[in-house]
Amino acid sequence: MNIGIVTFLTDYGIAPVPLGQAVEERGFDALFLTEHTHIPVSRLTPFPVGATEPLPLPRHYSHTLDPFTALAAIATGTHRITLGTAVALINQHHPINLAKQAAGVDLLSDGRFELGVGPGWNAEEMANHGVDPTRPLARMLEHIDAVRTIWTEEEPEFHGEFVDFDPIWCRPKPARPLPILIGGVGPKVLDRVLDHGDGWIPLPLYPIDVLHSRITELRQRADRPVPVTLYGADPHQLTEYEAAGVDRVLFELTDHEDPADVMRQLDHLAGFLH
Repeated sequence: MNIGIVTFLTDYGIAPVPLGQAVEERGFDALFLTEHTHIPVSRLTPFPVGATEPLPLPRHYSHTLDPFTALAAIATGTHRITLGTAVALINQHHPINLAKQAAGVDLLSDGRFELGVGPGWNAEEMANHGVDPTRPLARMLEHIDAVRTIWTEEEPEFHGEFVDFDPIWCRPKPARPLPILIGGVGPKVLDRVLDHGDGWIPLPLYPIDVLHSRITELRQRADRPVPVTLYGADPHQLTEYEAAGVDRVLFELTDHEDPADVMRQLDHLAGFLH
């Protein structure tokens, strides 16, 4: 089972390249970054997920670096680790722009990039992008299909409910099929992964036995390998995750401000690698 790191990179914390190099030097397998393009000052959407009211967001939500810019920088300073988003808020990107950004990071990293996507949860953030927050899943799936069309066809065109463009030229193309990992939980998430994705990024909200059951169902229904990356894993449950069928866990960094604190947290988490 592979072990990686996921974090919010901010404009006041550790810089992207030193973080990437520290993750690689300590023997981790991957570094994934989160995304919020902005945080509306006025917000009615509950936080955290499952809450009944909009509790204050942690500071780092409104200071998050663009993950594609940061990962492009990290790609130039690392050589081994997988780089990815967990998750990019795909509905807030036009598929033409997102296809180019993701393929560019993949090119700069020599094929080490994986695109993790989700629909987002902040209705006001979606609305500021002109996105109807009442149908996020339908839009997400169409955006995935449009991005994949751009990557795989020489003169792609797409005509859907949310995305519409005539034949275009758009390069670079990924050197190999670039994995799209779909984040989320819920009763229909496996359908979305099987029909539109290459892998699944669940949150650690399931009991271990339920996680095992869902992964087993996913793989029984699939006609191809479907890797599972667990976001925000508990480092004390690695044996249980591996037995449940998880392919990769991502430890979430909780220290974002002081680079020395980040390094100490990485050192602590590296102790679970062996």
